Amino acid sequence: MSYEANRKSTLYVSSGLSRNAVILRLEGELDVNAVPLLREHLELVWELPPPPFLILDLAELQFCDSMGMNELVGVMQRCEARGTRLLLGGVQGVMARVLSITGLRHAFEVFAQFDDALRLAVAAP
Repeated sequence: MSYEANRKSTLYVSSGLSRNAVILRLEGELDVNAVPLLREHLELVWELPPPPFLILDLAELQFCDSMGMNELVGVMQRCEARGTRLLLGGVQGVMARVLSITGLRHAFEVFAQFDDALRLAVAAP
């Protein structure tokens, strides 16, 4: 087996709160090895009363495989079921390309800059 097949991915997740939103910042690689870490952080979000917005800041995400994309689709579905709007902020480079290639670009509310997503959430009544 190659080194690539054996290596562990590196994903860092940090969280914060805004007036109307829970914010998760993802940095590194969202792949099959990192999905459990993201799920751990999301479980804390799902335990809260549904916020109006969940913002995923993807500006520092350097890689996303099919399992990572599958997880993002699952997050979108869970948000829809809870009445929470999912915003993807900082979508540029790799993530913009992955969303475009997979045809999922228009399935999500996507913002090239994180601040634009945050402004929308803060301005909402």
